[in-house]
Amino acid sequence: MSESMVKRALVSVADKTGVVELCQALVAVGVTIVSTGGTARTLEAAGLAVTAVQEVTGFPEVFGGRVKTLHPLIHGGLLMRRSVDADVVEAAAHGIGAIDLVVCNLYPFETVVAGRAGLSDSAVTDEIDIGGVTMIRAAAKAFCEGVTVVVDPAQYKARVVRHPPGACPHCL
Repeated sequence: MSESMVKRALVSVADKTGVVELCQALVAVGVTIVSTGGTARTLEAAGLAVTAVQEVTGFPEVFGGRVKTLHPLIHGGLLMRRSVDADVVEAAAHGIGAIDLVVCNLYPFETVVAGRAGLSDSAVTDEIDIGGVTMIRAAAKAFCEGVTVVVDPAQYKARVVRHPPGACPHCL
């Protein structure tokens, strides 16, 4: 694989299927992995170096994990327009690093609702993913600026084989 145009990936997945293998391939070409709690623990257990989101933001996960990635140092890294000099200068002034790739899948809300018998409304609503949806939409909005988003574990292997990091700026 050639040098990656993807330099920094934000990885936060509910379904951990294939995420270790994907991140191993990314790390092998020099990509820095930034990750949230459970995903970071999975990757670290596999021996991968991971930067915790709270190391980037300087702010811990709060409210029982309800707020992890909703922070300007994360979303600024996704939404900054790399083609606009003023955005690049502003990002640098605020210590915002670019995020080139988002790997995210959402909490299995449908599964929780289907098995709702006996669950409180609070338990069900805890499965509504806010941060993940926001990351996916921010990455999609920034596609023309070179940000890629992958949401389905079934895509991981095909993306790495078909489009190794570095093959094109918008492909993984």
